[in-house]
Amino acid sequence: MNVYTLLPFIVLIAVMFLMTRSAKKKQQQAANMRNEMQPGSGVRTIGGMYATVKEVTEDTVLLDAGPGVELIFAKNAIGAVLSDDEYNRIIHGIEHDLKSDSETVPDDASALAAADAEHKAVDFGKKDAVEETAAAETVEPAAKDDTVVDRPETAQPAEAPKKTDGDTDAK
Repeated sequence: MNVYTLLPFIVLIAVMFLMTRSAKKKQQQAANMRNEMQPGSGVRTIGGMYATVKEVTEDTVLLDAGPGVELIFAKNAIGAVLSDDEYNRIIHGIEHDLKSDSETVPDDASALAAADAEHKAVDFGKKDAVEETAAAETVEPAAKDDTVVDRPETAQPAEAPKKTDGDTDAK
């Protein structure tokens, strides 16, 4: 048998070995994460529910999902164990890195109206309506060869001669 005929099979077996090896590593990491869970840590289930661990047994986890809501999940149903900062950011909206002196969003629209009254209008450099109409009314004098200079504001489309039956655009 030729070596070149065995080469595709050898490559295929090597690829399968590498794929199963990486999958086993991921499974081992997930198992270690679940075994290191302790009461009080925040978790996300594979269904997307966030809760706090109350009790860990060999195969199950007791989760506190809210006031008076305790749920029992299989350990395999825990998708991720979250750090305290990440859990507080997701559940309570608490950011530890935010500055306390930053502006806050008001709860009602009256505070927004009062804030708008304090700010002055911003001039974006636009002309007043009076200046625009005065500029439009000025007409440039005709050139020496009697051609009319049209401004973009006053330009009007030229009328095409009306066609009668039998007239075409073809020449």
